[in-house]
Amino acid sequence: MNRSQPPEKHHRILQAAIKVFARKGFYNARVSEIAREAQVADGTIYLYFKNKDDILIHLFEEEMDRILQAMRRAIEPLSDPLEKLRAFARTHLSLVEENPLLAEVIQVELRQSSKFMKDYDNHKFLEYLNLLAEIIEEGQRMGSIRPDIHPAIAKRVIFGALDEMSTYWVLSKKRRLPMKEAARQISEILIRGVESGHPGRGARSISSSG
Repeated sequence: MNRSQPPEKHHRILQAAIKVFARKGFYNARVSEIAREAQVADGTIYLYFKNKDDILIHLFEEEMDRILQAMRRAIEPLSDPLEKLRAFARTHLSLVEENPLLAEVIQVELRQSSKFMKDYDNHKFLEYLNLLAEIIEEGQRMGSIRPDIHPAIAKRVIFGALDEMSTYWVLSKKRRLPMKEAARQISEILIRGVESGHPGRGARSISSSG
């Protein structure tokens, strides 16, 4: 990206890409269609991005920054790790519900990019997962989460449940269960699995890795 170019156009192109990718699909979308949606010349796109995959990666990085900030705002004021897990589930699914086009791009279209899936160093996603690992470790130190739970496994199990519900919500035409209730049920199911029978007792946790 040419850093000397106005950032407003960069943002406008990414917002246009969300609409085009959601409407046409990543494979079928053309750069010229993104330019038209953004109301810029086709060549302007290439002042900011190398190609369509590059647009998708930048889109993900910028949106993940926003998602990470929203998640930190939701969990940082809380002192109880189990409440943090509930807040994580609520926030994750509410962001999906509030941003349906973006959710479709992230849940479906992003995974159609072989460059993203194979070559991209997805550090933003790992940062997001590690928020969950930190909650698990905090709960283990406080004794509210079982010490035999491995944070590196738990973070992926919890995210996997939320990710599956997000994909279901994006793809399903009949959304029978409100996302708020889905978040409540998912968090309660998961908490029953990790909750210690002896809250308040400090416990040595298994260190996180991966």
